Amino acid sequence: MSRELSSVPGDLHDRLAALVHDVPDYPQPGVTFKDITPLLADAQAFALTVEHLVERADTPIDLVVGMEARGFILGAPVAVGLGAGFVPVRKEGKLPRATLSGAYDLEYGSAVLEVHPDTIPDGSRILVVDDVLATGGTAAATVELLESAGGVVVGLAFLMELTALGGRARLAGRELDVLLSY
Repeated sequence: MSRELSSVPGDLHDRLAALVHDVPDYPQPGVTFKDITPLLADAQAFALTVEHLVERADTPIDLVVGMEARGFILGAPVAVGLGAGFVPVRKEGKLPRATLSGAYDLEYGSAVLEVHPDTIPDGSRILVVDDVLATGGTAAATVELLESAGGVVVGLAFLMELTALGGRARLAGRELDVLLSY
């Protein structure tokens, strides 16, 4: 069910990987942050990333959902490329109307995600897009939230996966697409 790194052309893989920078001890000691801002600043690399995510999506897709905040950056252009709507999943307290909420754990803490349930029509085919699959807590909470709102999550796409954190296991049985693995 998962598309592995081997399906990413070598030249694209190498180019994207070179633009992801490690920042040790951020946001706290012991955590190595993967900084994608150099990739986003490279117009051609960013466009190729979005194009690749669009090409690999299992269509038709009604909605693309991105999680705050880097999921917004990747998810919105993927939605445009797929001719789908975009729905942001926000951190607690950021949405102005009625919300559905879901708590989750990440590699260095916990948080709550929210979505406007009226933006998820029953039966909508949804692709979830984010920058990184780490522990899988954010993605799993997002899937649960979307499905409780009546959506059908047909796939999840990530720019990168931190394999040592085991997030893939929390999404067992789901269609996963990962461009870079660390």
